[in-house]
Amino acid sequence: MLETLFKLKEHGTDVKTEVIAGFTTFLTMAYIVFVNPSILSTTGMDFNAVFVATCLAAALGTGIMALVANYPIALAPGMGLNAYFTFTVCKGMGISWQVALGAVFISGIIFLAVSLFKVREAIVNAIPHSLKLAISAGVGMFLAIIALKNAGVIVGSPATLVTLGSIHDPKTLLAILGFFLIVALEYRKVPGSIIIGILTVTVLSIVLGLSKFGGVASLPPSMAPTFMQMDIAGAMNVGLLGVVFVFFFVDLFDTTGTLIGVSHRAGLLDKDGKLPRLKKALLADSVAIAAGAVMGTSSTTAYIESAAGTAVGGRTGLTSLVVALLFLAALLFSPLAGSVPAFATAPALCYVAVLMARGLAEIEWDDLTESAPAVMTALAMPFTFSIADGIAFGFISYVGIKILAGRFKDLSIAVVVIAALWLVKFAFFG
Repeated sequence: MLETLFKLKEHGTDVKTEVIAGFTTFLTMAYIVFVNPSILSTTGMDFNAVFVATCLAAALGTGIMALVANYPIALAPGMGLNAYFTFTVCKGMGISWQVALGAVFISGIIFLAVSLFKVREAIVNAIPHSLKLAISAGVGMFLAIIALKNAGVIVGSPATLVTLGSIHDPKTLLAILGFFLIVALEYRKVPGSIIIGILTVTVLSIVLGLSKFGGVASLPPSMAPTFMQMDIAGAMNVGLLGVVFVFFFVDLFDTTGTLIGVSHRAGLLDKDGKLPRLKKALLADSVAIAAGAVMGTSSTTAYIESAAGTAVGGRTGLTSLVVALLFLAALLFSPLAGSVPAFATAPALCYVAVLMARGLAEIEWDDLTESAPAVMTALAMPFTFSIADGIAFGFISYVGIKILAGRFKDLSIAVVVIAALWLVKFAFFG
């Protein structure tokens, strides 16, 4: 049955290899079941309900990727997108989490529509490569500043905006230790390095009396506090078009980049460098986004950590199916998730930031009309505390600089239109 469903021999793999690959991928991304509820719960959402929604959305999206697209790529609520949901939309704009979930749901429906047709290719191909790289790096920097704040490494200052926190605080020291541990384990290629770092800091914090232990396992908690709570009507307000656009835009490039990157490493691209069954792969993502909003979590996306599974031989959807089943099994560990303090997940955020920042190395630094807008994009996200504003700065500066430099041929109609829409938003909607 597995051979018929996943074509194992055709892909040069077997059941044992695929199962090992699935466990490897899950271990590298299991941190999301701790981190996502920790971030979203600061909006007022119920921690336990978000934990369940996180596991179910990941299991659903990854399961569809396995059974429909037959790719060894796992999905879960995305880092960066959850930060945008929490700190920009809910806290920054004062929008309720119910309306924010409505915006996520709408973005998922739009994603589904563009995935079924060839609109996605047109949008992706129109965006300058330098801005794609900068957006990824900027989201990483945004995560880093959140992590450093949660760890107590930086604190607010009326004189300098931010300054160094108390490095004598045991919570801060544990967070720093966690980051060192994750990086060292990752360098040694230890599977599950991020989850090991989180759990190590959590155990030490409990032993030192800095946090409380809530237990390890229990029956899954209720998802009722967040289930079907999205406010779609509220999200259709004209002033929230930019929010829906950012959810859609960031997830579009995040998913596409991950699919191509992981598939390239695994040798799954065709002779033309294109990804077979791309429409089916994007279908998994878009359905998971909409379903995740219904259950009560921010946007779901493909995870670059899937490369860990392909590195040990994962080549088919059986790898993803194993990951999906493990996310369902994780539903039993909600007490453990609730025992993890914010300063224990901060090291994981910092490490993810390191991974995302490496895209800056691929920018054309010798061409100022490319590098300057890219840097503005990356820097604006953490310093405005807004992913949306960072993207806006990037497009507006890219078009403005190209026009003044006389590089009109570098501008596509899509980029000019997007920049104009952001200008209209700033001019009339704040």
